[in-house]
Amino acid sequence: MFDADKWNLIWTHREAFIDGTVSTLIMAAMGLLLALAVGILFGLMATSGKKPLMVISRIYVELVQNTPLMLQALFLFYAVTFSGIKGFSALLCGIIALGIYHGAYISEVIRAGIEAVPKGQAEAAYSQGFTHTAAMMYIILPQTIKIILPPMVNQVVNLIKNTSCMFLAGGAVDLISRTNAFAVGEGTGSAAGQGYILGGIIFFVICFPLSTLASAWENKLKSRDVQTATVRKKADDVTDDELDKIIEESKGGEN
Repeated sequence: MFDADKWNLIWTHREAFIDGTVSTLIMAAMGLLLALAVGILFGLMATSGKKPLMVISRIYVELVQNTPLMLQALFLFYAVTFSGIKGFSALLCGIIALGIYHGAYISEVIRAGIEAVPKGQAEAAYSQGFTHTAAMMYIILPQTIKIILPPMVNQVVNLIKNTSCMFLAGGAVDLISRTNAFAVGEGTGSAAGQGYILGGIIFFVICFPLSTLASAWENKLKSRDVQTATVRKKADDVTDDELDKIIEESKGGEN
């Protein structure tokens, strides 16, 4: 592990690790954008109140969540490749597979966030003439942001780590693929352990700050909710006699 010559070999082939890291970040970023689009769409379908849309959303979520990501990626890659479509790269396969897979989890996060908003908010919006779309856009969704952000950050972390599943799909060019190629390569295999350690460190450096952010964010929201509940409890502890006294004092002050 502490052999200087092996770490020097890592430095000599640093471009492979840099290229793999860049490809992983590109795959993660594009996959996240697709996952957000898919997740928002199916999350809204799940809370639309229209049974056909709700059934479609449920089927999608259950099908994707209960099958392995790697299986989905392999099926996608070879199904498209054998169909004769040209230009379908391993990187593109990874983006689509990650987007579809994590879109199912994000849709559940959004559904839970929407359902956490009291139904009275939507009813009040409808009574003021808002359409369902307008109520969602201006009333419901803004209130779900603080609820869904911590689990959304966790999904980003999981998505980045799941890029490692793509190295079997057509020889992807992500960090794990490059690390594995280095580890089994002729002339570099002697530094396989150092290569895997470096790959793990890179993933840790990317994911740890995001995980810490999600935990801190979630704890902050929980602390705020506890403080709010405490204030409400104190307000509820006021007796009728104390309330009458407060009212009388306020009237005396006005006179």
